[in-house]
Amino acid sequence: MSDTNHSAPPLAGIRVTDFTWIGAGSYTTKMLSDSGADVVKIESTERIDSLRLAAPYKDGIKGVNRSGYFADRNSGKRSLTLNMKHPRALGLVTRLIQQSDVIANNFTPGVMERFGLGYETVRAIKPDIIYLAMSMQGSSGPEKDYLGYGATMAAVTGMQYMTGLPGREPAGTGTNYPDHLPNPCHATFAVLAALRHRRRTGQGQYIDLAQTEPTIALLGPAVLDYTVNGVKGSPSGNASADQAAPYDAFPCAGEDRWITIGIHSETQWKALAGALGQPAWMDDSRFATAAGRRKHAEPLRELISSVTLQRDATELMQALQACGIAAAVVNTAADVIVDPQLVHRGHWLTLNHPEMGPSLYNAQPFRMKRAPSNVKQPAPLLGQHTREVCRELLGLDENEIEVLTQEGALS
Repeated sequence: MSDTNHSAPPLAGIRVTDFTWIGAGSYTTKMLSDSGADVVKIESTERIDSLRLAAPYKDGIKGVNRSGYFADRNSGKRSLTLNMKHPRALGLVTRLIQQSDVIANNFTPGVMERFGLGYETVRAIKPDIIYLAMSMQGSSGPEKDYLGYGATMAAVTGMQYMTGLPGREPAGTGTNYPDHLPNPCHATFAVLAALRHRRRTGQGQYIDLAQTEPTIALLGPAVLDYTVNGVKGSPSGNASADQAAPYDAFPCAGEDRWITIGIHSETQWKALAGALGQPAWMDDSRFATAAGRRKHAEPLRELISSVTLQRDATELMQALQACGIAAAVVNTAADVIVDPQLVHRGHWLTLNHPEMGPSLYNAQPFRMKRAPSNVKQPAPLLGQHTREVCRELLGLDENEIEVLTQEGALS
């Protein structure tokens, strides 16, 4: 992590031995890779990362190298396939760890120990190693052995209970938040802090991240409302926590086209009336105050929808924004890809994947002027870099690689 070489990515020279798989763990090491780290992803042909088997597939053709989901979460990494049950595999990993700065996993506690790679063992191999363990519930406690995924975490943390429409069953948000926001971002922050600590002190670090805990951080207002006011909370749909009204998504002209509108003041309410053509019902006494609009939210929503249904979503958005009203078109995935702001920022990158061909990738959502970094390579094929890593990092010649492959250590 050089302070003087401003032309290199910020994590150039950092190597990660990556045992993570599926969502949050893979996204964590992706962010490190995108920032210049050499991430060697340990995989197995016997137990394939289930993200490789997740849709969507390029051209709808299934295959371990054709998942767009996997590709987006594993850009820039190198894939080394090992059979960790083989007696010689541990020796190979040991050589890799000796040349690494970080080792990461998101297994339940005990899995790495069964591989012979618990923290104390790894620390003996590389005393200043930064060891990231990001299980669902952490390494201690009565629920430490529970296995969980993004949807599980959303449930146990209360997020799923708070999400959905009033009076309906909990809808949840899929894996969107736990796997893609709080957990990988907190884990990456912890690794960066540990790298800085090591640079200053020479000391490694054991990072024990329980993925439920960063997820709970998303529920701050709900937790505070309960601890201060005793209010348990409930699903509120699109309603605004800061009492804005109306605050919702409304249908527009065309097939499944929508616009979101948020009114935060009486000035904006009057501006909305003008933008919608001053319909008579907007003078109804029920809607004269924000409290009244919240109380009569459903009839108000129907009345606004009767007008917005006749309007083009983009044109209406522009008209409302010109009046100082927070409004946005509800974009589809196709809309986002051609969004002019994202295009201007160079957010979408096309990288040539060995099997899928030219494929779209997300760029990093930030830019560093003095330390440029970004997605440089597509996601790897399964085992694509096994021989390369064996030669360059493990010091094996072609004959040794062939023997280990025939023996099943290299899978």
